[in-house]
Amino acid sequence: MKKCLSVLLTISMASALLLGCADQKQTVPKEGEVQSMRLMVWAPSEDQSKDSGEWLQKSCEAFAKQHPEYDIDFVYGVADEATAATQVAQDPEASADVFMYANDNLTVLTDAKAAAKFGGIYEEEILNTNSESVTNSLTKDDYLYGVPFTTNTWFMYYDKSVFSEEDVKNIDTMLEKGTVSFPFTNSWYLPAFYVGNGCTLFEDVTVEEAGVDFEGEKAEAVTDYLVDLHENPNFVVDADGSGIAGLRDGSINAMFTGSWDAASIEEILGDNMGVCALPTFTLNGEEKQMMAYAGSKAIGVNATSDNMVASIQLAVYLGSAEAQRLHYELRNVVPCNTELLADKAVAEDMLVTAQNDTFNKTSILQPFVAAMANCWVPVENMGKGIRSKSVTHDNSKEQTQAMNDAMNSDGLN
Repeated sequence: MKKCLSVLLTISMASALLLGCADQKQTVPKEGEVQSMRLMVWAPSEDQSKDSGEWLQKSCEAFAKQHPEYDIDFVYGVADEATAATQVAQDPEASADVFMYANDNLTVLTDAKAAAKFGGIYEEEILNTNSESVTNSLTKDDYLYGVPFTTNTWFMYYDKSVFSEEDVKNIDTMLEKGTVSFPFTNSWYLPAFYVGNGCTLFEDVTVEEAGVDFEGEKAEAVTDYLVDLHENPNFVVDADGSGIAGLRDGSINAMFTGSWDAASIEEILGDNMGVCALPTFTLNGEEKQMMAYAGSKAIGVNATSDNMVASIQLAVYLGSAEAQRLHYELRNVVPCNTELLADKAVAEDMLVTAQNDTFNKTSILQPFVAAMANCWVPVENMGKGIRSKSVTHDNSKEQTQAMNDAMNSDGLN
């Protein structure tokens, strides 16, 4: 990765010079000097509410105590990780200094030149306390654009009174013993089967000109498998909350979702809640590994911030082990900081293990190239077509090719 500094200087000098990657609009305070500033910070409402423990306010206050050289007036705004990047990109000058965003929006920020690059000692700290897979999810053109605070993917929850640890290794084995729900018409989930049988997106998910390869025998075999899966009497399409509802009334014994549903599922299943990375599926007699899309959520810094050094430092703190621990304790946000993951209490949490096992072993990085926008609707339509029985064994070859063609189209051809 390119470095903004060729050598490490003192912390003060590094703070001042790391921003060869971005416009610097803040001088570093001299020793004993107190610099007054206003920092606007955006985060989801759940991170700021009293009911959820006010993670953001507590973390910013802790940062301020660690930096007596600053007299900071924090201004908090509400913006979730899914939409913050778009808001910042549309009007950087009117946006927050520090914000939280999902990594699949990275190109939105870089195209608008709205995100600061992290360099020097700050980049090194981020790289040294996160896995390469996580930091790669926030890297573009060899530059790092954020501080990760959690991985973002989905995995499997199951009722331990119905399925054993051996059963949950394979979804077809599970279907012999209980009812499994899956978001069949959701295009964030359904590609798991196609990718599991060798289908690819943008080569290694970053080469846009390579396009999508969801065609040929490998893809057709998956479509045929999915037709049969949908017809299995122990399989249920999860849509509009039916998975959670089915767990509650006992009609469903396993479902696929993420950490955001953990509290609800634990309330339903109690000690019988099991959580694990994705199972395999049996395709023409061979076991294939389901592969989820995965990404990360990060703390970003506005490239137009008037207080760039302090903003960078605050972002690094909000993604630190200390802040991630508080996030985990208050809101069950699964940490990704490697120092924190080594903590025994965290490491023994099955939710943390399931999410990180999925990220590291049963997932691919969700592509954030612009052409990925063309991939969602065709896959959703495939799931809907199988559900409505307009996609069948008789036309699976043609329907699979049509899906692939649509994924590789910009809608103009």
